[in-house]
Amino acid sequence: MKFMVIVKATPASEAGIAPSEKLFVDMGNFNEELVKAGILLAAEGLQPSSKGARIRFDGAQRTVIDGPFTETKELVAGFWMIEVGSKEEAIEWFKRCPNPHEGVASEIEIRQLFGPDDFGTDLPPDVRAQEDRMREQLATR
Repeated sequence: MKFMVIVKATPASEAGIAPSEKLFVDMGNFNEELVKAGILLAAEGLQPSSKGARIRFDGAQRTVIDGPFTETKELVAGFWMIEVGSKEEAIEWFKRCPNPHEGVASEIEIRQLFGPDDFGTDLPPDVRAQEDRMREQLATR
């Protein structure tokens, strides 16, 4: 099972304040544990929303909205992609994670990714075949 583990933003992360050296080291050590366990697929921090944009869809219309975005608690500051046997295993791993925002209450969110099998017969066979081809191509990169 694949999961995205989402680090919620804080006012400090949105201001672009870098973590302390200790947090860099602690997070690096935690990430190394995930790699050694063979479960880490990707892990990245995100630039503040002031450097981002949103695209709003309304029918055929597309509207680009440049950052920053005001609702900090709704923003993502970083993420991990992991592959583990269950949600419970993901929870156990991330209970050991250093607090991603030192000195303040923060939270991470664990969300399972959909796979083609999760859609059962609702996924048209040609779309399933397309998904399989794309996943094979990605695996060779």
